[in-house]
Amino acid sequence: MTVPLGRSRTRGVETLSLDATGTRNALSASLVTGLADALAECAKDPDVRAVVLTHTGTTFSAGADLREPPRPDALVGLLRQLVELPKPVLARVTGHVRAGGLGLLAACDMAFASAAATFAFTEVRIGVAPAVISLPLLPRTDPRALARYYLTGERFGPDEAVRTGLLTAAADDVDEALAPALDGLRRSAPEALAETKRLLTARVLETFDRDAAALTALSARLFASDRAREGMTAFLEKRDPAWVV
Repeated sequence: MTVPLGRSRTRGVETLSLDATGTRNALSASLVTGLADALAECAKDPDVRAVVLTHTGTTFSAGADLREPPRPDALVGLLRQLVELPKPVLARVTGHVRAGGLGLLAACDMAFASAAATFAFTEVRIGVAPAVISLPLLPRTDPRALARYYLTGERFGPDEAVRTGLLTAAADDVDEALAPALDGLRRSAPEALAETKRLLTARVLETFDRDAAALTALSARLFASDRAREGMTAFLEKRDPAWVV
């Protein structure tokens, strides 16, 4: 099976591109597995100094693939892998990010976006909750902002995403914003980067250790509910779910 993931390397920086434009880079079981395998290879490769996670098309990721969803524990594993990877991971976003895609951003060490990027936690609108993606999000982002956007599903832009801590920086030219960070990583000792990342991610990993099992169970229960079936069916049929007033 072909994994919808592009790969390239320039001066020690491995770029992994989500490449399932037909599903707006939705996190399918195959894409989650393929990305996890690629990250594992990067972790073991001494020639990889850093990883850039980006996308093709106009959407970074639309969230979980409703037709081929990953297991909740597989998504938790991928998020933890991003946090634990002994190489810095930087997200490069030039389009829309929804639901589970925001978990990928939060799991990265840095995240950069262009002015065209938009963001939304849309889970509540299909009858579920942003459960497992909360593992990296809650320790790293503003709690008042999360309360608003988790509960309403509102769309917000890159400047607000920077203010809330979801993004490192936003710019008209995302590659121009990314360049100084990549230059700094190329000038840094690999072992020092690994140890520094370990310091920065300690609190995030404590959240995984404490809450991963409960949030995985919550996600599985919500996705199996009648409410979620109505929400997902309404989404696929492009209509309002029954609870909209």
